[in-house]
Amino acid sequence: MILGDIADSMARQVEAVGDTVSEAFFEPVIRLGVTGLARAGKTVFITSLVANLLDRGRMPGLLAQSEGRIVSAYLQPQPDDTIPRFEYENHLSALTAAAPHWPDSTRAVSELRLSLKVRPSGLLSGFQGPRVVHLDIVDYPGEWLLDLGLLDRSYADWSSEMLARLADREEAHDFLYATRAFANRDTWEEPDAQAIARAYTSYLEAARAAGYSDLTPGRFLLPGEMAGSPALTFAPLPPEDSAPRKGLWREMERRFEAYKSQVAKPFFRDHFARIDRQVVLVDALGAIHKGPRAVEDLRQTMTDILGAFRPGRNSFLSRILIGQRVEKILFAATKADHLHHTQHGALSGIMQALVRDAVDRAQFAGAQTDAMAIAALRATVEETLTHDGAPLDCVRGTLLNPDGTRGRMAAMYPGELPEDPARLLNPARQGQDTWLDGEYDLMAFAPAALRLKPGEGPPHIRLDRAAQFLIGDRI
Repeated sequence: MILGDIADSMARQVEAVGDTVSEAFFEPVIRLGVTGLARAGKTVFITSLVANLLDRGRMPGLLAQSEGRIVSAYLQPQPDDTIPRFEYENHLSALTAAAPHWPDSTRAVSELRLSLKVRPSGLLSGFQGPRVVHLDIVDYPGEWLLDLGLLDRSYADWSSEMLARLADREEAHDFLYATRAFANRDTWEEPDAQAIARAYTSYLEAARAAGYSDLTPGRFLLPGEMAGSPALTFAPLPPEDSAPRKGLWREMERRFEAYKSQVAKPFFRDHFARIDRQVVLVDALGAIHKGPRAVEDLRQTMTDILGAFRPGRNSFLSRILIGQRVEKILFAATKADHLHHTQHGALSGIMQALVRDAVDRAQFAGAQTDAMAIAALRATVEETLTHDGAPLDCVRGTLLNPDGTRGRMAAMYPGELPEDPARLLNPARQGQDTWLDGEYDLMAFAPAALRLKPGEGPPHIRLDRAAQFLIGDRI
């Protein structure tokens, strides 16, 4: 460990001690991280969660609410002045408009503080008044989370791993051709580095569209103000045993290390290392729709994601000695409203199987984990139709046109998910190109027009159970 890493670790530990003392003597704080890969629904999840904690008529699964112990909930200024505020009001307006539309997706870190005034439970409930618990929700792109796995990898290891994964992917054909043209370059100019980086970024964009999840470095897809910087202008190249000191391979290695130290490590230090509860949203249905290769890639990515966490139980002493750890991790398969409720159990089982390796590792380290199927905002209604003389359980909603506008009403039957997850995961592990025993279709739905009664948040599926798992023990 180098001196800079030691200093970062000590700073985090001092900060953790301060947070612990503040929580012990003043008002406790829960820092909930919300992430997920592209199209998993992070923005909608946070918006609906906050709306349903402010108006809790649809939250019977949150024990403190069902027991009548939540006196009030209100938004407050966030504690971190340098982090943009999550645009809750704008996103809620988009979902509750006369012609509702999906809000813009997550592109950077943002934060929101929701404070809950809660009556205590148990023996002391008659002797203590209500206390305030702060819920700090930190929203960040899932692609950035995958970058944390780069911190303990060398450029040579990362390049070898990525090139091996891309070898049989059609989307990587142009990039792999470019690597052969740029390999073993003793001399190079900046347009060469930019060309190979553009080719790799084009591959990442195509891979995301094809349903793949292992999209690193994540900032290549969400560069923001760093677009065009040397730290975001590199790509994996084939290994070179004796790479020239001023050759292209060495320059790619230098920029890779700059990305780790100047992009990935600050994110870990400033945001990720302070989280103690985490939800990872997963578009499992989207991966199933894309095919076996996308499902296997998602399974591997879930394992990689957990490797970025420091799971464990947060005692006062452990925070002092080793810093903050993630106590609870929820893996949530989103878009459960795209299925009839009779298939929700199968989707939950598939989600649990997808993250089995990751969950086992987290539980061994002392963290509590769960996997469930949810819909943060219900966009469909259930309907049973007759097909070939037999009943067919479907969902009906307003289709979302490719340009983002609202289309016609339609009913969808996505196919019968297997009760045994192995029927999906085994073909995925074997590298099959298509499903042999079924087809799984998926439509894109626009948000439904809402008619909310006073005290009710937006309709959802199991959002209250997700909230109970993530924060119920602290309120």
